[in-house]
Amino acid sequence: MPGTSGAFNLDSRDVDCLIEPHVVVEVSTRETGIIEALSVNRGGIVKKGDPLLLLESGHEKLAVKLAKARATSYANVESKKAALEYLKRQQKRVVNLYKKKATSFTEKDKADTDVMLAEMELREAREGLQMAKIEQERAEHALARRTIPSPISGIVDKVLLDPGESVEDRPIMVLAQVDPLNVEVVLPLRLFGAVTVGKAAEIMPLVPGSRKHRTQVKIVDKVIDAASGTFGVRLELPNPDYEVPGGVRCEISFLE
Repeated sequence: MPGTSGAFNLDSRDVDCLIEPHVVVEVSTRETGIIEALSVNRGGIVKKGDPLLLLESGHEKLAVKLAKARATSYANVESKKAALEYLKRQQKRVVNLYKKKATSFTEKDKADTDVMLAEMELREAREGLQMAKIEQERAEHALARRTIPSPISGIVDKVLLDPGESVEDRPIMVLAQVDPLNVEVVLPLRLFGAVTVGKAAEIMPLVPGSRKHRTQVKIVDKVIDAASGTFGVRLELPNPDYEVPGGVRCEISFLE
């Protein structure tokens, strides 16, 4: 075990040290359908929100076009508005005639009623246009759901499905968050109480060309494994450049 001034005297045979991804996610979706295209490959780096794949979406694209056409068509509103303006002019003439006793109350009542009905039709046309805009938003949202985004930032560990395959009730790919990495360490019982949260340590990944990394203890298990006389400790290893791979063994020295 690598030594450091003030470090615990640990025998590598007494310590199990493993570097693992911080989070591993099996990507799936509540959407149904066939994969049209993959946006990533195994080993690719993704950011949270990046597109991972596109499901077949011909129906959704047509629905968006239709909804957009309805939401941007003002013809019905304009025609109802023009009809109302005409009827208001008619109403004004009839009212003037009625005041001069040149027409009947029935004609005036009809003119008033025609204006009221035209106002209702204009409101309905405007409400219909607003509903069309809401339907456009719904259609666009449905289309957006056909693109599956990455839930985390990390690397693509596995691609489980190919274009042309159905995604229903099946994991599509596996992502691993490797910044930070978890360093899982199993220690002998004699160190319980000496290794505490915040304690500094040096980690040496056991891969060619690696170097030591300094970090701190994040978690100390409160339950001892009676059968082995050991307890678990977790450290977090910052890995912004993805220098250290996940899934490798390591050596550790705790520092004073």
